[in-house]
Amino acid sequence: MPAKDELARRRYEKLVERLESLMLGALKPEYEGYYGQLILGTDDLAEMGDLKDVRRAAREAGQRLGWKTTTRLVGGRLFVLDEREVPEEIERLAGDAAAAAIDRAREEGRRPRQT
Repeated sequence: MPAKDELARRRYEKLVERLESLMLGALKPEYEGYYGQLILGTDDLAEMGDLKDVRRAAREAGQRLGWKTTTRLVGGRLFVLDEREVPEEIERLAGDAAAAAIDRAREEGRRPRQT
C-alpha cells in the first residue's frame, strides 16, 4: 500500500508542477506577476483527473507563485484566479491596455465589411 501512496503523491506533485507552469506562462510580463488567471476547459480537466485534486493542486501552484488563489467552476470550465490586491501603477497600466483594446474593437466595428 505505501507504494500506491508514493505513486499518488508523485502524480499529484506532477500536476502541481504542470499547473504552475501553465499559470506562469499565462502571466503578462508587464503586469509583474499580477492579474494571474488560467482557464481550464472540460478536455483539460478530464485529462488532469478529479476536479477536487485539480483545484487543490491549482491552489498549491498559485501559492508557489505568491498568488492569493481562488478557483471557480463555471459552465464546465475551471477558472484559476489570483485575487491579490494590485499595486496602483499596475492597475493603471492594465486599465490603459483594456481601454486601448476596446478602442481598437470599436474602430474595427466601424470599418465597412468587405465581401
